[in-house]
Amino acid sequence: MSDSGGRSFRCQVSGVGCRVSGQRPKTKPAPDTWHPIPVLYALILLTAVVSSACGSSPGRRTIPAEVESTVNSVSDDIRAERYEKVYTEASDLWRQDATLEDSVATFKTLRTKLGEVENRTLQSATEQEKSGGPLKGRAFIVTYRTRFQHGEGMETFTLVERNGRWQLARYFVSSTALQ
Repeated sequence: MSDSGGRSFRCQVSGVGCRVSGQRPKTKPAPDTWHPIPVLYALILLTAVVSSACGSSPGRRTIPAEVESTVNSVSDDIRAERYEKVYTEASDLWRQDATLEDSVATFKTLRTKLGEVENRTLQSATEQEKSGGPLKGRAFIVTYRTRFQHGEGMETFTLVERNGRWQLARYFVSSTALQ
């Protein structure tokens, strides 16, 4: 065969190479020799990533004492069925999202379906500082893996700081026992 420039060439269908007349066949370059140093670096990096991933979970593992105190206080009020107190001490965000009656009904439903909290384990705590939106200012979102009397679930407390005090802005429970 020849191309438009008049040069002849021959291609093999087997894929080994292509030859333009007078040139050597094009072949794949010989593989480089094996070097242990890059493999060693890769193993060290892999070990570091795996050990750090196994030793931690997303978010913080501790929360500030004031935030923990507020979560404990809210939890105690919910446990004692002081739902009106939870509502009145919550932030304006809570009261904008739900009436007292809605809040009481929700807490009663949670109590009926899940029962009391038996124990909880901190999963994450995220501090946020926002200049706008509903969580404007400083906020903490604290998530627990929680065992209730009648099932397990995840509890999320969203607290906002207002006038130097932490207040409940949102409380969310996710559990298959609620279905």
